[in-house]
Amino acid sequence: MEEALKHVVITGATSMLGVALLHKCLEEGTRVYAVARPGSRNMRRLPAHDAVTVVECENSALASLPAWITERGFDAFYHFSWDGTSRNMRGDPFVQEANVHDSLQAVAAANELGCAAFIGAGSQAEYGRVQGRIAPDTCARPEYAYGMAKLAAAGLCGQLCEKLGMRYVWGRVFSVYGEYDNSDTLVSYLINALFAGEVPALTECGQMWDYLYAGDAAEAFYKLGEKGSGIYCIGSGQVRPLREYVEIIRSLICPQARLGFGEKPYAPNQVMHLNADIASLQKDTGFHPRTDFAAGVAKTIEWWKKEHGKKD
Repeated sequence: MEEALKHVVITGATSMLGVALLHKCLEEGTRVYAVARPGSRNMRRLPAHDAVTVVECENSALASLPAWITERGFDAFYHFSWDGTSRNMRGDPFVQEANVHDSLQAVAAANELGCAAFIGAGSQAEYGRVQGRIAPDTCARPEYAYGMAKLAAAGLCGQLCEKLGMRYVWGRVFSVYGEYDNSDTLVSYLINALFAGEVPALTECGQMWDYLYAGDAAEAFYKLGEKGSGIYCIGSGQVRPLREYVEIIRSLICPQARLGFGEKPYAPNQVMHLNADIASLQKDTGFHPRTDFAAGVAKTIEWWKKEHGKKD
């Protein structure tokens, strides 16, 4: 059994993945420096807890973190902050290029803070469109600025970590859903539309898809903070037709609701097959997804109802 991490730094701590990892850390008795943007409206997501120290810092100023954090010798530095993650910003090359610079500054800060490991959050977008299972060594052919920047950050951060003698991990996140998900994801769109009594406009939803609950993704990253190195795919390792996921969400909210399959065309360059090969992640860390989709969505729906004041 691995010894729990004693204390870590998390940038992007108010994001879906950041919050999930923060709660995992608290469960394990790990102290956290939670880094968030100054004045972020999402600051309320961070729990008031003796083991959590909030540090307000812009992404562009991550190099200054050692001036704000007095402790040294952390077990891990998790870099989740990334600007321009919304659908309409992912194609902006200037926004995405700045993230590469900020990520390198995060590595420099992690080194100055005496962190044993740097763990970055990559993306399946680094691969582009792939038919079949995607492994860490699958050829990366990103098609949009977001994926290109993530891929550049992966290579440059890895090179800098090697130069500095710091253990390096890059977890390429596939489709993760859960509490505090972005509003423009399919899961969030369906929950909002069905509770509003609307007919969600959908494609035929013929994609083969791999979904992972945020709590499970957080567990994977926590384990990577303990051991492992290099690139990993963060997913469930299981695929099913996207239509089935949609129907599960409907069954949990309004089983009789009509779904608008085929009312929207597939997007240009639509990814039709998304399946993470998590064999190396399992081998190196012992990670296994624990939450099936229905259970994870049920938790997400309960959170959504509390957020929106909905009662059963």
